[in-house]
Amino acid sequence: MRKKIVAFGLILALSSPLYGFMPVEDASLKNTIGNYLTRYCTEKKHSSDLISIEKLQIDNSRETVIISISNNFANQYLTSKDVKKLFKGIKKVLPSYCRKYQLSVQTCGTPLQYLPEDAIVPDNEGNRFWGDIEYKDAPWTENASRPFGITHGLHNRHITLWASHGRYYDADKGVWKWQRPNLFGTTEDLFTQTIVVPYLIPMLQNAGAVVFTPRERDWQTDEQIVDNDISKSPSYLEVNVKGDWKTTPEKGFSFHLGTYENAENPFTAGTARMAKATKSKNYSLISYQPYLNNDGKYAVYVSYQTLDKSIPDAEYIVYHKGEATRFTVNQTMGGSTWVYLGTFDFAKGSSQENRVVITNRSKHHGVVTADAVRFGGGMGNIERGGTTSGYPRCLEGARYYTQWAGAPATVYNGRLGKNDYADDINARSYMSNWLGGGSCYEPSIEGKKVPIELSLAVHSDAGFDSNGGLIGSLAICTTNFNEGKLNSGISRLISKDFANRLLNGFDRDLPVIANRWVRRYLWDRNYSETRNPEVPSVIIETLSHQNFPDMILGQDPNFKFAMARSLYKTVTRFINEGHGRPTIIQPLAPHNFKVEFTDNSHIRLAWKATEDNLEPSAYPNAYVVYTAIGASGYDNGTIVKKPFYNLQIVPGIQYNFKVTAINRGGESFPTEELSAYRQEGATKNILVVNGFNRLSGPAVIDNGEQQGFELDKDPGVSYGLTAGWNGKQQEFSVSRMGIEGPGGLGYSGDELAGHFIMGNDFSAVKAHTEAIVSARKYNVVSCSVQVLETENINLSAYQAIDLILGLQKYNSHALGYYKVLPKTLQNHLRSYTQKHGNLIVSGSYIGSDMQDINEQQFLTDVLKVSYQQNDSTTAGEFINGLGASFDIYRQPNPLHYAATSVDRLNPVMNAICAMQYSDGTSAAVGYQGNDYHVFTTGFPLECIKSREKRNAIMRGILQYVMK
Repeated sequence: MRKKIVAFGLILALSSPLYGFMPVEDASLKNTIGNYLTRYCTEKKHSSDLISIEKLQIDNSRETVIISISNNFANQYLTSKDVKKLFKGIKKVLPSYCRKYQLSVQTCGTPLQYLPEDAIVPDNEGNRFWGDIEYKDAPWTENASRPFGITHGLHNRHITLWASHGRYYDADKGVWKWQRPNLFGTTEDLFTQTIVVPYLIPMLQNAGAVVFTPRERDWQTDEQIVDNDISKSPSYLEVNVKGDWKTTPEKGFSFHLGTYENAENPFTAGTARMAKATKSKNYSLISYQPYLNNDGKYAVYVSYQTLDKSIPDAEYIVYHKGEATRFTVNQTMGGSTWVYLGTFDFAKGSSQENRVVITNRSKHHGVVTADAVRFGGGMGNIERGGTTSGYPRCLEGARYYTQWAGAPATVYNGRLGKNDYADDINARSYMSNWLGGGSCYEPSIEGKKVPIELSLAVHSDAGFDSNGGLIGSLAICTTNFNEGKLNSGISRLISKDFANRLLNGFDRDLPVIANRWVRRYLWDRNYSETRNPEVPSVIIETLSHQNFPDMILGQDPNFKFAMARSLYKTVTRFINEGHGRPTIIQPLAPHNFKVEFTDNSHIRLAWKATEDNLEPSAYPNAYVVYTAIGASGYDNGTIVKKPFYNLQIVPGIQYNFKVTAINRGGESFPTEELSAYRQEGATKNILVVNGFNRLSGPAVIDNGEQQGFELDKDPGVSYGLTAGWNGKQQEFSVSRMGIEGPGGLGYSGDELAGHFIMGNDFSAVKAHTEAIVSARKYNVVSCSVQVLETENINLSAYQAIDLILGLQKYNSHALGYYKVLPKTLQNHLRSYTQKHGNLIVSGSYIGSDMQDINEQQFLTDVLKVSYQQNDSTTAGEFINGLGASFDIYRQPNPLHYAATSVDRLNPVMNAICAMQYSDGTSAAVGYQGNDYHVFTTGFPLECIKSREKRNAIMRGILQYVMK
């Protein structure tokens, strides 16, 4: 369909009036059509905005009329009947001579007739390679609390996806090891996860897909299991009201401490429970309440059994910090394994506010079954050669996760324990077939009947270019197997089409962010990961982990996002076209997010839509505002149609917010978190500004003689948590390029393997607001730094600005521009202080990223500091000042991003040294002038480890600047 539209557009563009093409500039006609569409109201009365006509073209020679409508027209719900009525109405207001012309109407880059959820693409515009094969019953799992529907994305589509390799046991050598070499600080076993886990899986899920991965997806070392077979467990509770719980006739899950031997199946070691389903308002339930060792994010997995009378809508409720999110699980499929519901923010300890509940409520007759519930990914517990890997389960290969997930030994133990490397490769596909067997897509295989219809393996490859060029991407498929047919009977050539589309997507998308990209090959070869799956399947070799130019891009989170988005877009279009369905791409996250007071008890959230120049259909038609009140978790969201939201707040309670954009194709990633707080009786307002939006790879050395990443100098900033680093690079000499193992270019250690490292989770505003709130003296609102730089904001309403700069700094190799204090921001801050506004500024690179003469002058004039250049490693973690002493995060860790570098800032003019590092050098500068007050720290305040100390330090700073 896309190719046809593009080609048609080119014909129109090249046509001239001589041949009857007429771009219409008649404002009257455009207004007439726009007014008709504005007046038009669907049966649900969702359309009330002013509709404009962006383009109107009449081609007399081809007898066509093309109309482009403003994006807001797509906000409304439309049926196919509505579309027919609209076309008829539009033709009536056209000039009489062209009313019988072929009419094409588009909005958000999508033909109007494709907006209804039941729209079908004509056979001549789409592949429809599945023919009449389509799964139409309830999805395996569904978030029933999601406040919006997805009609043009991947709702009710089931996908298997994995990130290449993982830690495995080498039986010949008697050791656990990676499957690929240590290069440039990582290994393929770790690197590809950093594309799949934080980016690609969420994108597919945000489009409505159910995503299975045969490797553990949760970057969490803690694991807690609550099960009926754990004797005298206070965390397991059955409540019998309507329908008693009893033991099922089949074997179920049981957990034991210690390790699991090869081929030991935990899902045949215990029992499970069952109860008759009820439609009554009275119901029975089972509560699974874990004891969690730490606050944090935990994946939630449930398990159950699929019996003859199982129901398709078993109700699960996840309570996370007091908020409740409902799920329905189709228990007619996928029993006796771990079933992923989602990842949630839980509080430390044991509480009814952090648990999972299953009820026997249902719209169907039958039985509900219940087995163990698992919280967190945990550590590997499969013993091989007398030992476990000693690593988090998420870093191990699929061979071990599939055993833990209850798969039969034929899935992961084909070599009978003699060759885990080969078994791991096969287990990825065999696990998918075991789950999908018996579904409409794999009808003649015995299995769990999960309607998996696509398999994608994400790898990186070897290879290098001694001339400094990119190696790029290749894709692999297998068509010459089983007489060229998949289990459903469709041709294996479909996989080749899928592979080609993935590469085409990279060709289209990656040069936009990377300036260039290289397409290597499309291989049709006999690989296990493309031969064994019984659904269309491809290996995508994303880039070369052996080639440094590839890895400079590959380690940049912005590039990972772009690559994942390209894969997601291709997957979505490929699947939808296979069923003759149109596609709409999910939006990008909103920007210019701000929270302002409108009066003493109300606030207004506002933001702007982010346009995707590559995807007209990705424009949002609504937004979801997520709110966390006090210590509670985030709620399930409130839909708003406009890019703003008004809210009444209760004094004395901190409110935290994030916003996503939505359309028919799904949901974007969220904005940063912002906060608001109203103090009863307070008259002074503080604006917290998030100036830390940096996402970047580590420090680069690339001078012709040396190449590599300098993790000690700057480890970069990941998007939230990362599990991607293996160890520091040891060999930098370009002359050693291509040599594998110790001594080869890029060779790295193992000291970081198994360690998760926190990056930018965009929550700094929440921490700063909490610290300010502890003073109980000020009202607080917040905004992104882009608002300060690009909007006309009334800064005179605030007695102080708290500017968070975190690890913000400019890097020449980074794909984003992250200057710590850009010129525009400097000008706003200078103007603000000239009007007696007070400042709190904190960050690691306030001095070191401001080195030209004008920048240094700003530091002197406004912040009253000068930068002292020397090695900051001697500064240590310990800081004292304001009558207190405290530690900050200096080393990478899983809890909070680390200030691996800090600035020594010396006072100038009448300023004072207000804090000192452990080596006695200046860590902070305070200035109290007759014009304004400012307090600047050479480290991020949010990096103070102790919450109590952080709050106390903020109170001291506020006392200084607000005096």
